[in-house]
Amino acid sequence: MEINSTTKLTDILEAYPWLPDELIKIDSRFKIIKSPVGKIMIKNATIADAVKKTGLEEDVLIEELKKMIVAHEK
Repeated sequence: MEINSTTKLTDILEAYPWLPDELIKIDSRFKIIKSPVGKIMIKNATIADAVKKTGLEEDVLIEELKKMIVAHEK
């Protein structure tokens, strides 16, 4: 899966269901993903939307996601 600013969070989480626990390690604001409200809120959210909400830099978030995916696949 290619991860970029337009990648939907739901697509990433569907492909990597373990990822919410890892995202919390990057920024505690990702806790919302695991809540019922958060699951509704992220339906159409993209990486770019997550960047706006967390204040992280887009390239940093994408790089961290890729690192987590590679590490988990080993």
